[in-house]
Amino acid sequence: MTSSQDKKIDATLALRSEGRLLVGRDRIKVLEAVAEHGSISQAAKVTGFSYKGAWDAVTAINNLLPSPAFVLKAGGRSGGGAEVTAEGLKLIETFHRLEERLTRISSAIALEGLEGVDDFLLWSVGFRISARNVFHAEVVKIEAGPVDVEVALRLSDAIPLHAVVTNEALKELDLKPGRRAIALVKSSFVELSRAEAPPLYERNRLQGRITRRIDGPRRTEFLLDIGGGKSLTAVIPNTRAEALELRAGDEAAAHFAPEDVILAVA
Repeated sequence: MTSSQDKKIDATLALRSEGRLLVGRDRIKVLEAVAEHGSISQAAKVTGFSYKGAWDAVTAINNLLPSPAFVLKAGGRSGGGAEVTAEGLKLIETFHRLEERLTRISSAIALEGLEGVDDFLLWSVGFRISARNVFHAEVVKIEAGPVDVEVALRLSDAIPLHAVVTNEALKELDLKPGRRAIALVKSSFVELSRAEAPPLYERNRLQGRITRRIDGPRRTEFLLDIGGGKSLTAVIPNTRAEALELRAGDEAAAHFAPEDVILAVA
């Protein structure tokens, strides 16, 4: 006979984007290691990640939170240390609490089936998103029109964002000032320019510093630090990248149309 102990399930919580892990048990371990050692490179070493893997993990986590989970100390990305913020410590605690609850729910399902477990789907959050840029945002203002609506949001006090949705979507999402939402922008929708160039669109021009450039056979990926612990990824054709002559450390601007911003709510 199968015992209750045999039925216990070790459930894991995971958020993914384009098949890449954003927040999961291993990434939380990286944050915990940063908190313990005060260094991303040391955290990568003790958790078995490459430095790039650890850096990408904590950067993606920062984009999902209203304020950064970690910040760099004096010395910069290569030579300085790192510190997990109060928001990051709260994320670690909340993640473990949710994962424990998910484990209890999954174990109950294994023992008793789905009957009586109404919040199973709510806590099964291993979903995937086909957008590289995923941000936690707050609705600030709504300007209604006959067909569509312009929604003004903020990623942080210094970073505004604008989206355009239909009137029907406005009602379905129950968007209003103060409402929290997830803003998604595909990396291929983001245009780059040098910092001094004029805006390509009336809205959504975010300035920052290039922290990484990866050249591929046909397209080039840029990671832009836009401040407030947020980063934006842009993927543009190689011909455009070469014309811009942007390298890591250069100031640049990212541009995208409000119509290219997708909003989601819980």
